[in-house]
Amino acid sequence: MTRLMHLTERALWDAAGESGTYEMSTRGRTLAEEGFIHCSLPDQLRGVAEALYGDYDGPDDLVVLAIDSERLTAPVRFEAPAPGAAEFPHIYGPLPVSAVTEVSVWRSAR
Repeated sequence: MTRLMHLTERALWDAAGESGTYEMSTRGRTLAEEGFIHCSLPDQLRGVAEALYGDYDGPDDLVVLAIDSERLTAPVRFEAPAPGAAEFPHIYGPLPVSAVTEVSVWRSAR
């Protein structure tokens, strides 16, 4: 099992709980728009959070989803955003709520 991480807004995660699947790719972009769900490994999470939510001025309602890769129904590919850059996990399909093993509040370093 590979533990994947995904940072999102609590309201988006709550909506997924009602539908059974989560279909946001990244901040402001859906799975349908992007083609996959952006994730990170645990040691990549802080950098991703700073890059995507460093200017986030909303309420303190960001949550981290811990995902069990073995519970996914869609393939995961590790891809680099640019040649020579670190590879990040991407889920190529909806994220079943049942694949999320833990949800925790994100505490930024600000």
